[in-house]
Amino acid sequence: MLISDVAARVGLRPSTIRYYEQVGILEPAQRASGQRRYDNIVLYRLALIQRARQTGFTLEEIRSLLFGFAKGTPISTRWRKLSEKKLEELDAMLEQIKAMQQLLLSIRKCQCDAVEQCGKAMFERQCRDQKAQSAGKNGFPRRSKIISNSRKK
Repeated sequence: MLISDVAARVGLRPSTIRYYEQVGILEPAQRASGQRRYDNIVLYRLALIQRARQTGFTLEEIRSLLFGFAKGTPISTRWRKLSEKKLEELDAMLEQIKAMQQLLLSIRKCQCDAVEQCGKAMFERQCRDQKAQSAGKNGFPRRSKIISNSRKK
């Protein structure tokens, strides 16, 4: 198959396929009369690459999936290992998204008339939050804060 045939069958642009070859996640095609020639195996590899991209894997992670394991490592083992790492990343992103949602819900309640008024309220809130974080449950500073403050002197 020509690159245009492959691209049409998998729904990619030929330039994307050439780029995948360039960055090393797709092995270079055989050439005949200067044109890239592919067999059906490239369709399967591109399907796997597309699925990995859809699930959020970077090109570097896909390269690792394809070439970063010992020879003979089953693809299921490779997917499992990379998926565990990606799920940890997603959990961290989810926590960040939840925090952002809370901030946005709080900001939606803004009643300020001027930028300075709003900025002052945010600054004062930030100071209160930092003070609360540095204090223990009983209102006294945590030991680590006392130690770190004494080291500064």
